[in-house]
Amino acid sequence: MADPQHHPDEPIHIDADKARGAEIILTRRRNRVIFIAGLVGFVLLALLLGPLL
Repeated sequence: MADPQHHPDEPIHIDADKARGAEIILTRRRNRVIFIAGLVGFVLLALLLGPLL
């Protein structure tokens, strides 16, 4: 992201292609498990709280 020569008082410039974040890369098994567990947890929470709303 930032250059090692970047000074703290200068604004950070990030290209639009890099800032978009449209691609999720899950290279490690641990990252995949955490990501899928979060999705499952969100769906379960929505199903449990759905009738209450």
